[in-house]
Amino acid sequence: MKQPLAITHYTLTTALGAGIAAHRAALESGRSGLAPCAFADVDLPGYVGEVAGVDAVQLPPSLNEFDCRNNRLAWLALQQDGFAEAVQAARSRWGAHRVAVLVGTSTSGILQTELAYRRRGADGALPSDFHYEATHNTGSLGSFIGAAFGLTGPSMVVSTACSSSAKVFASARRLLEAGWIDAAVVGGVDSLCLTTLYGFNSLELFSADICRPWDAHRKGLSLGEAAAYALIERNADSAQGWLLGSGESSDGHHMSAPHPEGAGAVAAMRQALAEAGLAPSQIDYINLHGTATPGNDAAEDRAVCSVFGTETPCSSTKGATGHTLGAAGAVEAALCLIALEQGLMPGGLHLQQRDPALQAHYLTENRHAPLRAVLSNSFGFGGSNASLVLGAAR
Repeated sequence: MKQPLAITHYTLTTALGAGIAAHRAALESGRSGLAPCAFADVDLPGYVGEVAGVDAVQLPPSLNEFDCRNNRLAWLALQQDGFAEAVQAARSRWGAHRVAVLVGTSTSGILQTELAYRRRGADGALPSDFHYEATHNTGSLGSFIGAAFGLTGPSMVVSTACSSSAKVFASARRLLEAGWIDAAVVGGVDSLCLTTLYGFNSLELFSADICRPWDAHRKGLSLGEAAAYALIERNADSAQGWLLGSGESSDGHHMSAPHPEGAGAVAAMRQALAEAGLAPSQIDYINLHGTATPGNDAAEDRAVCSVFGTETPCSSTKGATGHTLGAAGAVEAALCLIALEQGLMPGGLHLQQRDPALQAHYLTENRHAPLRAVLSNSFGFGGSNASLVLGAAR
């Protein structure tokens, strides 16, 4: 059993809106942020969760070299819920070199390169104003956030597809336990781009229909974009929630499909429970990975039932936000913190006919009850799995 880690502040921005209050209201009302795809000039049938106002965001002049859609989204989210002020206070308290930046992404600024390719010269050269390192490069996100706050502690960007920004919570614990840091900005940012949309369509994972996790006729996912952050600090007197446990595993079954029996997912969930010192019966709600692809939902259902049985309430929130890929882990951790605060287990959206082959206790309507501990699953391509156990403020 590990010591709980204090999450002193958190925030998120998705297609549901900017900040905690917008998400609290959307979850309570069962509102979805998904809409038919109208992103850029993409010509695909399907639904996406696009964040409003990202293109209008202007970075401070000192950060202009990082200007791309992903970092604009990152900046927009940093301004919500007093998060930027909390990070500045942590830097003052601990020192800039003792605060880490640990974030996840899968797309980073790929869109910036896609746009640059459209402006190639006659000789094929990319335009001179295109800065790969500060925009497209996966490490750009960590560098951008570190520069925005003047943080000089360890900086790391994890890119393991959908588990990316769940894994950074575990990374923060390791650095704290090693004595390298006293606080960490953890989170994830992923923005829409053509590579992602056409790529998932080529994999036959992007559904023409709105995503329907746990539905008998589910056909795949709806993609979204988002940014979410949490500030983890040592020796905090109060917190908005607690990281009780984290679990990571890699089953390496297939490039784009989970182990059919959910073997890696089972290992991640059991490790997270062991770190938290909790029995499965002490988890009040599970936020599923729940992508709405036939294989993923079936494998996760088997894994959840193997660890928890069929009585623990669970649901997927991807019908509200879309699958936000490298940001999904942090987004869903933030949604779990809202669930703990509100005593709200959100019902999964868009389900019309439950798949009779799936046995987990999937909620289709909101349920209210006091919540003490919840678990969030994030499972990525290549069998990279991460589970987090989060606890209520106390």
